Amino acid sequence: MSTLLEIKSSVLRQVQVCPSFRRRTEEEPASSNADPPEPTAAAWKPGDGVEFFSQMRLILKKGEGRQGLPCPEVLLCSSSPAPAEPVDPSRGLRTLSQEEVDMLYEEALYTVLHRAGTMGPDQVDDEEALLSYLQQVFGTSPEEHAAAVERVKRAKAPTYALKVSVVRAKNLLAKDPNGFSDPYCMLGILPASGAVREPSPHKEQRFSFRKGSKRGGPLPAKCIQVTEVKSSTLNPVWKEHFLFEIEDVGTDQLHLDIWDHDDDVSLVEACRKLNEVIGLKGVSRYFKQIVKSARANGTAGPTEDHTDDFLGCLNIPVREVPVAGEDRWFKLEPRSSASRVQGDCQLVLKLITTQRDTNMSQRGRSGFLSYLLLLSRLLQFEHRAEEPNSSSWRGELSGPAATVLCLHGAQSNLSALQLAVLHWQVSSRHHQTRTLDYGYLLGLLEDLQAHWEEAGSLPQEQEEGLADSFSAFSEFGLQLLRQLRDYFPATNSTAVYRLELLLKCLGKLQLFQPSFEICPFETELNMDIAAALKRGNREWFDKLLNTQSPREQPGPQRLAGLVKLADTIYEDLQSCYGIYASLFHSIIKVDFFTLTFRQLERLVAEEAWVLTEELSPKMTLEVASGLFELYLSLADIQRFWSSIPGRDSRSLALAGIHAPFLPAVKLWLQVLRDQTKWRLQGAVDVDTLEPMDASSKHSSSAATASLCFSHIQELWACLAWPDPAQAQTLGTQLSQDLCEAALFYTELLRKKVDAQPGAAGEAVSEPLCVVLNDVELLRKAAGQALRGLAWPEGAAGLEGTLPRPLLSCTQALDEDLQREARTVTAHLTSKMVGDVRKYVQHVSLSPDSIQNDEAVAPLLKYLDEKLALLNASLVKENLSRVLEALWELLLQAILQALGANRDVSADFYGRFHFTLEALVNFFHAEGQGLPLESLRDGSYKRLEEELRLHQCSTRECIEQYYLDKLKQRSLEHNRFGRLSVRCHYEAAEQRLAVEVLHAADLLPLDANAPCQQRPAAAVAPACCSPSWTMTGCPPTTSRGRQPWAWAALAASRGPRWEGARGPASRSRCTCAGREPR
Repeated sequence: MSTLLEIKSSVLRQVQVCPSFRRRTEEEPASSNADPPEPTAAAWKPGDGVEFFSQMRLILKKGEGRQGLPCPEVLLCSSSPAPAEPVDPSRGLRTLSQEEVDMLYEEALYTVLHRAGTMGPDQVDDEEALLSYLQQVFGTSPEEHAAAVERVKRAKAPTYALKVSVVRAKNLLAKDPNGFSDPYCMLGILPASGAVREPSPHKEQRFSFRKGSKRGGPLPAKCIQVTEVKSSTLNPVWKEHFLFEIEDVGTDQLHLDIWDHDDDVSLVEACRKLNEVIGLKGVSRYFKQIVKSARANGTAGPTEDHTDDFLGCLNIPVREVPVAGEDRWFKLEPRSSASRVQGDCQLVLKLITTQRDTNMSQRGRSGFLSYLLLLSRLLQFEHRAEEPNSSSWRGELSGPAATVLCLHGAQSNLSALQLAVLHWQVSSRHHQTRTLDYGYLLGLLEDLQAHWEEAGSLPQEQEEGLADSFSAFSEFGLQLLRQLRDYFPATNSTAVYRLELLLKCLGKLQLFQPSFEICPFETELNMDIAAALKRGNREWFDKLLNTQSPREQPGPQRLAGLVKLADTIYEDLQSCYGIYASLFHSIIKVDFFTLTFRQLERLVAEEAWVLTEELSPKMTLEVASGLFELYLSLADIQRFWSSIPGRDSRSLALAGIHAPFLPAVKLWLQVLRDQTKWRLQGAVDVDTLEPMDASSKHSSSAATASLCFSHIQELWACLAWPDPAQAQTLGTQLSQDLCEAALFYTELLRKKVDAQPGAAGEAVSEPLCVVLNDVELLRKAAGQALRGLAWPEGAAGLEGTLPRPLLSCTQALDEDLQREARTVTAHLTSKMVGDVRKYVQHVSLSPDSIQNDEAVAPLLKYLDEKLALLNASLVKENLSRVLEALWELLLQAILQALGANRDVSADFYGRFHFTLEALVNFFHAEGQGLPLESLRDGSYKRLEEELRLHQCSTRECIEQYYLDKLKQRSLEHNRFGRLSVRCHYEAAEQRLAVEVLHAADLLPLDANAPCQQRPAAAVAPACCSPSWTMTGCPPTTSRGRQPWAWAALAASRGPRWEGARGPASRSRCTCAGREPR
């Protein structure tokens, strides 16, 4: 037992260096066998703390998803269909009376029956199919349909006209000496016979053409019209528009000539003298003769040559003009085989009607209005075939519907801008009654914008209708934005995409605002959107508040609801930042996130202030827990704002919200302290001190303790108390509670392992190994948790360093746990003391006849077996501790064996020297074990020195003794200086030879500072040298003289010698009247 206590004291020799946390907690006298203090049962409720830590884990789990800024890919977790948007049938176009429906039906039938032009490949050219389709659209019976068709057939056929726009030509021939031409166009309508129609007298007024004039609309032609002359160009641009009446769509054709102008004769005047030309043969010569005859009777002389050069012509049958019109390049043709032409001409052709024998036309209803009503009717019919709840219809019309609309638009002479306006007006109104795809509406607006930039204006009545449609759609869009979270949830990718398209539609409306003479918006659209968003935020918050935390409820009941409200607001702000903010800012330049955050943060702060003032006088454990969770949610909201670059949280309403929560937080931390102890005690009670699984070497209670400390660290990080002084108080108390809980756990482990019976003959105890691993895991977990409890120290604190109180607490706990680990290690190695002593004794009792390696083999085999078990049972740090303790045990055992064997041969000590080196290599294990520096330190040096000395002769021992004494001399500076001598003792002649080498730092005795030195020497006994500091009496020779080493020491330290060199002489000692020996 005494040996065990000696080994324990050797292992723990350096532990008591600085004050420990355990010592501070054990200042009150207590028995060493006393049970660990029990946690207070009144903190929460008696139990094992599982429920408390489960609730705390839920709190921490909320905070895990609130680290950093949200990622849109994480928020958009659903691709299901978007929620249905509200529809209102009253927001569509007005309902038509039966008479209006009949007139519209007649208008559609008239359009189909009197269609003219060439049908396109995507259009339906079957008259019966078109008529049957219209019967389905208007829902008429076969009899009614047949009667209506018959009435339309008896009506007068419409009057047709051809709209011709001469846009430009390119690559014309050069007819002038300067390499260019001065081109102009002459065009007219010719019947199939080739003769030009003679104009009627009442149409003479249509020839109001003036060269260079800006015409407000297309000019009607009598027979021939001309463009302006474009000087010196081969690529002229005219962009002039003409309108020609058509008598026979099937036979008439458009003829166009391009000429090079060679003099200043007015072409308009030439056309006006048309009736003076007679005897024409051929169409092309007819156009040229007009110019010749006019010029012959004009200002130029009759003898001059006034011939213009021909550049090319075109002949286009009217029946070949597409129904929808066409814009194309036509290749110029020669007038005969002898003509040489080149180039192309761009024309825009459209066949329209100018007079229609329908009721709508007779009542003055314009083609614009009739097209609007017809499109609305067709759109309703086409959409009705889709799914009832479908919101992805993009306005795809069937072939008959598209054909009917194309025919009516062309016959009504509607421009591309007017068609775009009509499709937007009808579709946007229809969307408010049955939801359409916003991509389709956006495409209509983009088409409208493109044509608006080209045309630039509409008749006032049509512009007012467009403005009304913009106002109605923007009002509908603002209503949806007010309920943004209901119709466009941030988790639904489909709904978010619809929101993006809606915002783009509203952005397009904003672009039209400066273009309207009659502005459809009272204020800027983005200001209306911001106001709608604010109103929607308030309505959403009030709805949540009334649902989750009504003001009518008592404070404690409202608390849980307010926590849920704060969590919901945080999630909504994440959605605002991650999803909505970029859309609103990039499309319509509205800072939606800042607007929403400021508003919701202020509202929830007001509710929190009111509730904390109400609950402060009624503080209970349940209220404190609820307030603590509420504060964490509010702090997350505040930190979310601060995490955005460039945002300052000091201006928020939540900036000082932590102050009223301080009492609740303090009380909750006390609960946390007691519940931690309950949890640790419950974990130890069910612990079997066995490894949890094959991959771990600690028990279940250590994992529980590590998890508890990790939760405490995470909780402190979530708390992030903003006031430095209050944070220091809270952090210091929490760190002390954590240290106390760690020591409480080690006490429980010690009590647990002491209560377990040990297996007989078991040198390596598995429970002790598990406990040792538990202590090491606890040390690491507690240290990491304590380092995570750092708090802000204000301006005085250094970045990256722990506050001083926390650093002191961390160091003290680490020392206590290190001591605990060494204590368990000592218990573990104490079971090996008997075996180690037995095998060391085997080495000492081995006869000289066997080899050293054979004598040491049993010891090494024993150590190898035990260390293999320890390596499998211990973690790396604990294995190092056991190796150190076992190494010290071996050294002490060898020292005891040496002390028990005296007067033995040198081979005995040589064998132990071999054993020592073999053990060094064994424990070093080629760098895998203990380092050589630690192996060859401490007791090793003492043992190695003893073994070496036992192998030396007597003379070598004496010499070594005095050399060691010399090494112990102090080399401090002496005020009398230093003197170096060399001496030796001649034993045969009993003579001491002394050689004085040099001196340094002697005292100056002469007036000129230096002095002349002369050394003197004498032999004196040790008692006359007060400056000697040697302890113990040196050995003497057989003649009573001191050995040479001792005499040398006396010479260097004693009085002056009588001579610098010579034999030693006897002298009397004056200290006590004694004769020197």
